[in-house]
Amino acid sequence: MAKNRTHISEGPSQRQLRVGELIRRTLSDVLARGDIHDPDLNRYSITVGEVRTSPDLRVATAYVVPLGGKGQDDILELLNRNRGELRRAVSKNLTLKFSPELRFKLDDTFDRLDDTRRMFEQDNVRRDIES
Repeated sequence: MAKNRTHISEGPSQRQLRVGELIRRTLSDVLARGDIHDPDLNRYSITVGEVRTSPDLRVATAYVVPLGGKGQDDILELLNRNRGELRRAVSKNLTLKFSPELRFKLDDTFDRLDDTRRMFEQDNVRRDIES
């Protein structure tokens, strides 16, 4: 007889990861091709670094950054303004019961990477690593 266990999730499921990656690729393609009918948004080259989905796959948070890092506040406003059209474009490639709500956040991964590199270049840190 199976015991009832409380499922403690340690991270996203395989399905969440798979759907997130599919949304990321689709969103990247849509933005790169300029399929959205907003000339202001199409002026930017936007990198979609990652998409995280909620456990029920109803919300997808896309972490984005403009190429070169300029205009970060503008792209968030433009993406949010075109959220409905982006959602429709992404949902064409999904075979889900529901089309996920798209949310956008700035991707600070590259900034953290630069901070980590600077930290490793410090003499006292390098000395600790080498010894």
